[in-house]
Amino acid sequence: MGLCIYILLLSLKRKKMGNIKKGNWWIWKVFWILLGITAVEVLLGIFKVEGILPVALIQNKILGLEWLTHIFLILTLIKAAYIVMIFMHLGDETSGFKWTILLPAFVLVPYLIFIILAEVAHFTTL
Repeated sequence: MGLCIYILLLSLKRKKMGNIKKGNWWIWKVFWILLGITAVEVLLGIFKVEGILPVALIQNKILGLEWLTHIFLILTLIKAAYIVMIFMHLGDETSGFKWTILLPAFVLVPYLIFIILAEVAHFTTL
C-alpha cells in the first residue's frame, strides 16, 4: 500500500516538474550568476581599500554597521538563497513552501545580527 502511494506521488511530481534539467547547461548558468554576484562583492571590497567608494557607504552607519556591510550581507543572503533554490531543489517546489524555508532566514539572520550588535554596544559601554 505504501509503495503504491509513493509511486502515485512520484508520478504526480514528475507531471508537475515537466522541465527536468538535461545536460550541464544549468550548472554553467548557476556558475555565472554566482560568479557575477561574487565579483560585485570583490570589486566593492577593492574599491573600499582604494578609497574609490563614496564616503557615505563607508562612514554612514545604520543599526551600528556601515552601509557597505549591509550591502555585503544582502548579497550574501541572495547567494545563499539562490544556492538553496538550485542545489537543494527548492526552486521546483510551490511558492508557499519556498517562502516557508527562505523567509525565516531572511528575517532571523538580520535579527540575530542586530542582537549581537546591541549586546556588543552594551558590553563596550560597561
